[in-house]
Amino acid sequence: MVEVMPRATKAFVEDPNANYPEFNAVGGDWAQIAKEAEELGEERIVVNLGPVHPATHGVLRLQVELDGETIEEIRVATGFLHTGIEKNMEYRTWTQGVAFCTRMDYLAPIFQEVAYCLAVEKLLGITEQIPERASAIRVLLMELTRISSHIVAIGSGGNELGATTMMTLAFRLREDILRILEDITGLRMNHEFIRPGGVLEDIPADGIEYIKDKLPNIRNTISEMQDLTMANPIFKIRHVDVAVSPLSSMMALSMTGPSVRAAGVPWDLRKTQPYCGYEKYEFDVPVADKADAYNRVLIRFEECYQSLRIIYQVLDQLEKTAGEPVMVADKKIAWPAQLSISTDGQGQSLGHVQEIMTESMESLIHHFKLVTEGFRVPPGQVFQLIEHPKGVMGVHLVSDGGTRPYRAHFRDPGFNNLQSLSVMAEGAMLADTIVALAMIDPVMGGVDR
Repeated sequence: MVEVMPRATKAFVEDPNANYPEFNAVGGDWAQIAKEAEELGEERIVVNLGPVHPATHGVLRLQVELDGETIEEIRVATGFLHTGIEKNMEYRTWTQGVAFCTRMDYLAPIFQEVAYCLAVEKLLGITEQIPERASAIRVLLMELTRISSHIVAIGSGGNELGATTMMTLAFRLREDILRILEDITGLRMNHEFIRPGGVLEDIPADGIEYIKDKLPNIRNTISEMQDLTMANPIFKIRHVDVAVSPLSSMMALSMTGPSVRAAGVPWDLRKTQPYCGYEKYEFDVPVADKADAYNRVLIRFEECYQSLRIIYQVLDQLEKTAGEPVMVADKKIAWPAQLSISTDGQGQSLGHVQEIMTESMESLIHHFKLVTEGFRVPPGQVFQLIEHPKGVMGVHLVSDGGTRPYRAHFRDPGFNNLQSLSVMAEGAMLADTIVALAMIDPVMGGVDR
């Protein structure tokens, strides 16, 4: 059911108890409601979209004030998916915090893990001690996830306009990437693989060959989706000069990511403030000349190709560093688990279990204390930034010297980017609102946290 009400009049604002007309639209009685509104002289109505999935990105509510089919005002209401992740992290060890933050943006979980662990490492003062191979694995996982996030954004946006083929192609590509992530981390989503000090485990022995076998299919699907959209006249009608946002307004609203680069600003933290060794890799920052829906799609496609460039360079790096450690040398911080893949799935290696259970009481005590109690982090606070697929992600951590965060707060790019929806949609047609929202690409798990 769509709830419809006329704009509040001056009399109603002054007297909330005054009677005012209210209409409920059920089924096909819209014509009758329109007739009654016309008789009352009410031309503007407010339509509630949600709280449902108006653009398949999560539970979101849009309050849209309409004059006919034209949007006069739009308000974004968030908070329907609030999980209390940030507060819960205050009651878990620094390592256990990874299991919480990975579940925020569930389409790009690796990025929250990396941002959080980089912040913890900065608090510990061990940033320079992170093994080169661990940083390379982090970059590999992030760039694979960046492709998946961008393509799902494009595919879901197409699906919302009736192009179901775009969604099926997007999920075909995502499936290839999820298989790679599962091969490396043991999980398809919410991996909990990045840990303070490095990564949980090295890539499998045949991991590089497996990835190289999948990459051509991934590239072909990206190209196929691009061929179906960028020159398609229907797609261009729905996206060119639609949801335009001036650069000045994006800067005022702290908007980041593909939208800013579509406006011509090559702002990418991988270039301007490198982390995880991004300065070692050759790649370009795609830009366009106008921040409309069409160029936002174009930028995402181009960034997928740049991610593929980085991935091939990382694979070469991993071949050169085979056998090197993937966790910091300090045993007071390094996660003690040593995982292995066997016929019964992923679990502790038998050699590690044998050592801590039968050979070394000290190893058993250390393992028990580090897993249950965690390590202590010196008092202080840090702010860490990374380039998330949706824009700039920030992590603010505060330590009181204990084994748990005193405060953890995330700057999710989707939350800031959503503030621009009114700039993009007001004055445009109602049908263009879904296009604007899809190209912002918010994921409500990250927005609400």
